[in-house]
Amino acid sequence: MVFEDLVSPESAKNHPLKLLFIGIGFSILSVLFSLWVFKQEASLVMVFLVVVMVMPLMYFTLKEEEEEDLSYRQELWVLKEHMKAVKFLLYLFIGFVIGFSLFYLLLPDHTIRELFGMQLRTIENINSNIISGKNVGFGTLVSILNNNFRVLLFCLLFAFFFGAGSIFILAWNASVISAAVGTYFRNALSDYAHLIGFTKGAIYLNLFVAGILRYMIHGVFEIAAYFVGALAGGIISMAAVNSSYRMLKYKRIISDVTVLILIAAGLLIIGGLIEVYITPLLSSTIHGR
Repeated sequence: MVFEDLVSPESAKNHPLKLLFIGIGFSILSVLFSLWVFKQEASLVMVFLVVVMVMPLMYFTLKEEEEEDLSYRQELWVLKEHMKAVKFLLYLFIGFVIGFSLFYLLLPDHTIRELFGMQLRTIENINSNIISGKNVGFGTLVSILNNNFRVLLFCLLFAFFFGAGSIFILAWNASVISAAVGTYFRNALSDYAHLIGFTKGAIYLNLFVAGILRYMIHGVFEIAAYFVGALAGGIISMAAVNSSYRMLKYKRIISDVTVLILIAAGLLIIGGLIEVYITPLLSSTIHGR
């Protein structure tokens, strides 16, 4: 198949930036096909199509990472290889966000409601569960971390039971973030209407970059945590179904997976702190308020 031969885990580790453009291409194809064939269910179908396209890469990545766990190399080398996989998957995810966001910015309102209907409802539910008010603090942080740790648990369970199917949660999150970026862009556009001396293209580019940064400054830590969790769950899953491994190798895998989960938890905490205490300040700076 085309997508299976497009990029291998080894090639992706050596050229992670290539995954950014592959992610953009996959997201564009998924949107076009979902609007063409399943327009009424496009908000979910586009996510499933992305999953189908990325599934081979995710499967072979999990398989390769599990084989590295069973090697007799030092633990630090194994962790560095895991982080290389997380790096190229992050580029892939950012490519999804950029591709989906472009459609949110370019399509008319009625098409956006069809394409991102479920994602927009998810954003509304998330916002309603976050403590309201201008003064964010510990309560907001706890609420955000509670939600993010739930997603991490889902990634672990999905990866354990469905292997590469864990990419579904990450593709879904990419579509939700894209809807948030697009909403931010459209809402902020009115704030720039009074400016003179800026071309329309410059304003659009400025807001698009600001929207991406608004969610990815903290989001990169959260998504990296989810990818680390998915790797951990996938490694356990592949080791569990292969009964030929000795207990000594299982102990090595459990040790490595435990470290990965701790890394994921640490990344979520860092991302939550940035989201609550730093991102709002950056947003105010961007708008000059």
